[in-house]
Amino acid sequence: MAIINHFTAACLKNLAGNSRNKQLSFVLRSFHKSAASDILGISEERAMTPPDVVDETRIKTLKEMPGPSTFANLIEFFWRDGFSRIHEIQLEHSKKYGKIFKSRFGPQLVVSIADRDLVAQVLRTESATPRRGNMDSWKEYRDLRGRSTGLISAEGEEWLKMRSVLRQLIMRPRDVAVFSDDVNEVVDDLIKRITVLRTQQADGATVLNINDLFFKYAMEAVAAILYECRLGCLESEVPQETQDYIAALHLMFSSFKTTMYAGAIPKWLRSIIPKPWEEFCDSWDGLFKFSLIHVDKRFAEIKAQLERGEEVKGGLLTHLLVTRQMSVEDIYANVTEMLLAGVDTTSFTLSWAAYLLARHPDVQQQIFTEVTRTLGPRRVATADDVQHLPLIRALVKETLRLFPVLPGNGRVTQDDLILGGYFIPKGTQLAMCHYSTSLDDENFADAVDFRPDRWIRKDTTDHVDNFGSIPFGYGIRSCVGRRIAELEMHLSLTRLIQKFHIAISPLTGDVRAKTHGLLCPGDPINLQFIDREN
Repeated sequence: MAIINHFTAACLKNLAGNSRNKQLSFVLRSFHKSAASDILGISEERAMTPPDVVDETRIKTLKEMPGPSTFANLIEFFWRDGFSRIHEIQLEHSKKYGKIFKSRFGPQLVVSIADRDLVAQVLRTESATPRRGNMDSWKEYRDLRGRSTGLISAEGEEWLKMRSVLRQLIMRPRDVAVFSDDVNEVVDDLIKRITVLRTQQADGATVLNINDLFFKYAMEAVAAILYECRLGCLESEVPQETQDYIAALHLMFSSFKTTMYAGAIPKWLRSIIPKPWEEFCDSWDGLFKFSLIHVDKRFAEIKAQLERGEEVKGGLLTHLLVTRQMSVEDIYANVTEMLLAGVDTTSFTLSWAAYLLARHPDVQQQIFTEVTRTLGPRRVATADDVQHLPLIRALVKETLRLFPVLPGNGRVTQDDLILGGYFIPKGTQLAMCHYSTSLDDENFADAVDFRPDRWIRKDTTDHVDNFGSIPFGYGIRSCVGRRIAELEMHLSLTRLIQKFHIAISPLTGDVRAKTHGLLCPGDPINLQFIDREN
């Protein structure tokens, strides 16, 4: 590396002041920052070739990058319901325009990346504070209401400070293992609720629209960890306070689509079309109100304990309130955003996983065999047991590969860079097309097939570090709640497979995905839960 630095410095000195060599000078600066082979896509031997031999024609401008016209893009999204087909459009555009292409959404230029290695290049060379993408509407709401930003909406040093606090508490498997009992109590209620719901159908086995059930499970489980209390989501009569929150969460989920429109429409149009922005603010009001109630309640309990001279014990929220590593406003913002991010994402994945198991009974039987061999028919798994259940972990990985909750992820470039032979200026919005890369046969053999064992077989090229499928992100800006979500999914799926044979209901056909902010089932999934003979 010292030789590379010396070589680059010498070349830059020679090129200084020569406008003809401005482009080559930029390449060398990029080369100095990273490996030449990563930046230029050339061999190490060629990277060390004297600068006057490097082929400058390989570096193209954004103007030369292919992609749909602005008019075609508007037609696709606004008149052909493209916002519900973003994942399909990814595939169509990558086949038509290649692995890197540009689009325009109103004034916003977006460079889309549908290539595993280019995605890896972007993520591996990020700074300590990557910029996720356009969160202007979230920030505008917080400025309007005087609220703090959380990990999802914050940027820069503010984000890094909060991230450093939370990563010590919930980002390692051993940190979230302590929540096993809390999650298993919620799984108990999930099993009871399935037993009740199936009695309401004529066949005594079908549960209608399982995503509604998994939504309530995910909300109850993540709230048990974040708020250290139960909400009653899985009870026959859901408390009104919880119903109000669920309504706000559903409104927020439905408004994701409208916020995409808001990103492409000037603010002055709000006076003409006010409903999307009003719904967006109303949903955030409801989410924050719910968090304030539960955070303040726990804060009051802690104060009362201290006044009585009692030792204060608790989980995540208690730790944050007692240590004061964050302000109370920051705590409100972070638990609100983590609850928002942790419900639909988990419920959709569980819905798809149960659907795939029902569609592939042979795979379901393999996993059942592994679970019963490891745990027996009745022993309740904990986080420590999951490491001995590779097929359960593989089931979640494969489900997220086929149906990544976030079909795409955004970044704003913080430096000029060369990507796929194109010069990408600082401040460019990037869209990483995870749905497209995860279904690419170049990245995964027989990519459209459901094969959980691809994640554990030794003779396969489908490795777990494959940037073709990174549903929780990568690096410093990866999902902070990943380990919590995995715990909730691993423990619930293990118990469901122990307890029930899952089958497709005659009421359910082939279910296609749609994009509604997140990748979700396009139709209700109705499944049969048939008791296993133990």
